[in-house]
Amino acid sequence: MEKVFTVTLQGGKTTDVFFADSIKDLSSKLSSYGLNALWVFDTNTAPLFKNLPPNRIVLESGEKSKNWKSIERIISAALDFHLARDSYFIAFGGGVVCDMTALASSLYMRGTKLILVPTTLLCMVDASVGGKTAIDYAGAKNLIGTFNPAQDVLISSDVLRTLSESEYISGLGEVLKHAILSDNEDLYNFLVNNKDKVLNRDRATVTEMVKLSIAVKNNYIERDPEEKKGIRSALNLGHTFAHALESITHFSGISHGKAVAWGCGRAFEASYELGLIDEAFYKKVSSLFEMYPFDMAYRVGRGEWLDFQEAIGKDKKRMSGNVKFVLIEGFGKPVLKPLDMKLVQRIVIASPRIK
Repeated sequence: MEKVFTVTLQGGKTTDVFFADSIKDLSSKLSSYGLNALWVFDTNTAPLFKNLPPNRIVLESGEKSKNWKSIERIISAALDFHLARDSYFIAFGGGVVCDMTALASSLYMRGTKLILVPTTLLCMVDASVGGKTAIDYAGAKNLIGTFNPAQDVLISSDVLRTLSESEYISGLGEVLKHAILSDNEDLYNFLVNNKDKVLNRDRATVTEMVKLSIAVKNNYIERDPEEKKGIRSALNLGHTFAHALESITHFSGISHGKAVAWGCGRAFEASYELGLIDEAFYKKVSSLFEMYPFDMAYRVGRGEWLDFQEAIGKDKKRMSGNVKFVLIEGFGKPVLKPLDMKLVQRIVIASPRIK
């Protein structure tokens, strides 16, 4: 197992990111943590094991489980297994499992050791590194959470073979977002030049893509570990639109990554409308998302607008009463700006002005 990144966060805390050569390599690393651990699976990841560890809990999969009840179940299981502060909480799953396990770990006895094993592309590139934990609350996405960096993140591109096509494509939404946020075009060019290999989940190609994507995220989170300087907020490109769309579809009508891809498209439109980018750049970044199987032409129904607007009002990037949207001025040049709701309404309902 190769240690590829060491991410330094608030207070000098670090997360080591390892890439496994194989499932056997991953299993060997996991066994090194010993028996003083609580394993958290969901109904999608538990079947991947022939013999589950005895100290385990299996949660229902999906966004609907990302709530206080699940946190209470994890903490109750830790109590039942007599775990202490020197114990490990090991999450084996996608973003929902990793976010909840990390939150429970931060609360149980004021903090335990945390290991994340992301099993979805979305979680590998978005939810596993950076220390954010969260659950949904009152219809708002990730409203309650803490910062609790994992000690280790273990990544194996082999597990991505178990994902459905829809789940894999969802993860690509965050990867494409990182390509726009990079201050160079390495990831953008990689995605353009290796489209077929990426979609076919070629192992070497996917591994390199994940490394490039995580490197972009690391550049933001190390400069702003707790999102207090406005730098890390850039990683929410497309997310204000995306979270509102997820909310009006009750977190079941569209996956997070696909909503992010759609939200990036709306952010590009807003950036063009405000004169932050020219038509050539707008077409360049939009074409990347159109190359991959995302429904970029989707539009919110007029009858859904009020619910969409209300969901935007709950966004975590609200400052001084205004919601700040992440827009772009170029590759690696994000900017936070409030948007007039009439502009937002037009770009989420009407067809784009540039074809």
